Amino acid sequence: MTRPAIAPSPGLPPAASPALSAGMPFSSRLGSIDVYRGGVMVLMMAEALRLSEVAKALPGNAFWAFLARQQTHVEWVGCVLHDLIQPSFSFLVGVALPFSLASRLARGQSLARLTRHALVRAVILVLLGVFLRSVGRERTNFTFEDTLSQIGLGYPVLFLLGLRTSRAQWWSLGGILLSYWLLFAVYPAPGAEFDYPAVGVPADWPHLMQGFQAHWNKNSNPAWAFDTWFLNLFPREQPFRFNGGGYATLSFIPTLATMILGLIAGGILREGQPSRRRVLRLAGLGVAATAAGWALGELGLCPIVKRIWTPSWTLFSGGLCLLILAALHAMVDLAGVSRWAYPLRVVGMNSIAAYCLAHLVEDFIRDSLHTHLGRDVFRLLGPPYEPLLEGAGVLLVLWLILCWMDRRQLYLKI
Repeated sequence: MTRPAIAPSPGLPPAASPALSAGMPFSSRLGSIDVYRGGVMVLMMAEALRLSEVAKALPGNAFWAFLARQQTHVEWVGCVLHDLIQPSFSFLVGVALPFSLASRLARGQSLARLTRHALVRAVILVLLGVFLRSVGRERTNFTFEDTLSQIGLGYPVLFLLGLRTSRAQWWSLGGILLSYWLLFAVYPAPGAEFDYPAVGVPADWPHLMQGFQAHWNKNSNPAWAFDTWFLNLFPREQPFRFNGGGYATLSFIPTLATMILGLIAGGILREGQPSRRRVLRLAGLGVAATAAGWALGELGLCPIVKRIWTPSWTLFSGGLCLLILAALHAMVDLAGVSRWAYPLRVVGMNSIAAYCLAHLVEDFIRDSLHTHLGRDVFRLLGPPYEPLLEGAGVLLVLWLILCWMDRRQLYLKI
């Protein structure tokens, strides 16, 4: 039975009421969101397959070299499949928010209670990210570039924007991207005398950029400078000088922009427009955003760098996320072609649990498989494929755990 439209909450700002009360019934759960989220988590967990080791053991094999390349982040400029994991996860947080807010408001929750929940959730996400980055260390590793920490840092603002109109969300998106671009553009670019080896970058590193794009070089930009101050405010094993991968705390700002793109997409999905028009709007926005990000990079105005989440990367990756969501929405929600996606849905329904399991118990599972099955079973296809079969075993065990949790409706939620 179709539920009536959601009545505005007494504590809800007037500008937010129409955006949350209109459209799809609050109880609707779109399978495409769970399938997309599950696909993202499976890609992340698939690191257990160690495709780079397989490719290394089979030199000259173009097939395994290609797969290994897609499972390894680019060094600096560019994008492969693996680089889309974090933006997709962040994007989907924004997509789900309009549905979550509408559901909670329909249950009579006040704005004050919603705000408290958003703040608590943000703190838990940040601390969980720090915890996962500290596993195996002698003391807490206060660093905030983990996916969960990045989402948590921007989540309070995302929540507030979720209560506003789509116009406010678009303006916020543009303001964030322009401001973050200006921050890097006006910060002094590293000169010829800059000591790159002192910040973990070889002087002959082939990915160093010249001219205007040098403003976005690794460990010589304002985000790196901020971390050399901010991260040293926390107790550390040793003073922070640089991040080996070039990642930075301030990336949570453009990551927030990625989440806002998801928020806008979620708003489109909740609109009462014909289904075909929803798909076309998502796809059109996806093409426009991807093209804009690519053009900024090609014109030399802003390189596409995932590791510091440049504005061009936000648009490029966010556009691809929109296109993937549009395709899955058309296939899973509208056409009903979803039986193939059951394994992904199981993972997507419990994404936080999947994320934590992949980070905490992967080695334990692999060691247990060796203990109980021995190593020879993983060499059936030959030594080069041993890491692949081991990883497949780990993935199967992780999926079975998540399937067991799903069957018993055990979901880890924050």
